[in-house]
Amino acid sequence: MYEINYLEIKPNEEYDNIISKVLEECFNVEGLAESKLIVSITLTNEENIQKLNKQYRNINRPTDVLSFPMFEKAEIDKIVLNKDFENEDILGDMVISIPRVEEQAKEYGHSFVRELSYMVVHSFYHLMGYDHIKDEDRAIMRPKEDFILDRLKIMR
Repeated sequence: MYEINYLEIKPNEEYDNIISKVLEECFNVEGLAESKLIVSITLTNEENIQKLNKQYRNINRPTDVLSFPMFEKAEIDKIVLNKDFENEDILGDMVISIPRVEEQAKEYGHSFVRELSYMVVHSFYHLMGYDHIKDEDRAIMRPKEDFILDRLKIMR
């Protein structure tokens, strides 16, 4: 279902547990629990995420999370609809800046657990083909994120 990599930050069991719990719920809610889809998560620092943001988005500043989906939304929808779970495949990659998670948790006045959980669920829905640039897309994606966090009782 997932693999967690650490890039120039120290491995942390708490991070692993948070990510595991959130991704398990995401996979369950979206009907992917029986799939062989894999999410690769890289936890890193601001320098590394800035390099990736510049390389892939041509934005030369750090960010909180980057998502790299491997499928279009229609392809994921078809996999779920047909329960095409026989083949192992990569759903996508997420890269999360742990220092940015810490900073944003303080800025927004909630816990590190809540902020990391939100980053994971937010990125997961990008991997599932959802976006939030347009208001109508945001109106679909945000409730999905909130639903997962509410089910896990991870509140602001």
